[in-house]
Amino acid sequence: MQATAQGYLIFELTNSPQYLGYVGFAAGVPSWIFMLYGGLIADRIPRRTMLLVTQVVMMLLAVILAVLTFTGMIQPWQIVILAFLLGVANAFDAPARMAFTPDLVDDRKDLTNAIALNATMFNMATVIGPAVGGLTYAAVGPGWCFTLNAISFVPVIVALLMMRIPAIQNLVRPSGSAIQHIREGFGYVKRQMVVRTIILLVMFVSLFGISFVQLMPAWAVDVLGGNATTNGYLQSARGIGALIGALMLATFSGQVGRGKLITIGSLVFPVLMLLFAITKVMPLSLLLLAGIGWGYMIYINSSNALVQGLVPDDLRGRVMSIYTLTFFGFMPIGALLAGSAAERIGEPATVFIGATIVLICAVAVYLRVPALRRSE
Repeated sequence: MQATAQGYLIFELTNSPQYLGYVGFAAGVPSWIFMLYGGLIADRIPRRTMLLVTQVVMMLLAVILAVLTFTGMIQPWQIVILAFLLGVANAFDAPARMAFTPDLVDDRKDLTNAIALNATMFNMATVIGPAVGGLTYAAVGPGWCFTLNAISFVPVIVALLMMRIPAIQNLVRPSGSAIQHIREGFGYVKRQMVVRTIILLVMFVSLFGISFVQLMPAWAVDVLGGNATTNGYLQSARGIGALIGALMLATFSGQVGRGKLITIGSLVFPVLMLLFAITKVMPLSLLLLAGIGWGYMIYINSSNALVQGLVPDDLRGRVMSIYTLTFFGFMPIGALLAGSAAERIGEPATVFIGATIVLICAVAVYLRVPALRRSE
């Protein structure tokens, strides 16, 4: 809701699409600056404590945005600065949140299920949130979108305070420099072939695969001859497919090895993208997008769960910060590349080339790293 309202608001204030880019960049650049350090902090202090701090900071930022909006003092530069600060909070929150999940699961066999349930909530939010945000914005204005977001942090903070979890015995002591401890995380990734392979595959998918989502508005108009409603259908189809994938993982967790699921998802995703790139029929496009969302969710959730299951507790925050940086950090670069390529060679060719690169990478992993598909 907040992201949707923030986009509407800054466009209303400036009537400039360029400011939308400023907000996106301001929100994304802290990942590259702070996320690795955030992973180190997640290994140095209790992760619940770190999450409490980040949640309180995010709540305060939403309150400031709501107050500025209600009082009529809001300016575009303020939205950009608040987006940057929220990005900083997210850079510390994301690795701690990922590393915190195994702390809540007694039996590691249930880890895939836990991560899938989390993804289910995330995808429900991405399907429902923008629609509710738009309706709320139209009915009562952006200030209430920001206010509702601020209020939503209260039960999260209360839930974190009520949790009773075992103390982590292997927290990193602050001896040595931060750079040395961060290098330990990279050293672990370099030594562990399966973890290293997953992170490299995630990088290629983020850079050349999922970036096609940024082209959907243009695809709806230029390829399918539709309008904004068509774009909504395309986005919803992908979200529904991802939601089905997350629910399937949560339901059948433990019955299929995580390595096999990664292999299935990493191959299904680019193959369906190739078919989507050559399709100009609306019903088939929606069906393929649902399949793309399903394959992506199967792949990315299983990758997350397998890395979480392999990494020792004392390195989890740092390794997950590398994973998270790879996952989120290369998306804006991929979006920039996809947009530039589409401007020159068109959307279908851009998606086809990106899908081909991802498929080649997935096939290479299948042939060269058989240990991955045998991993549980």
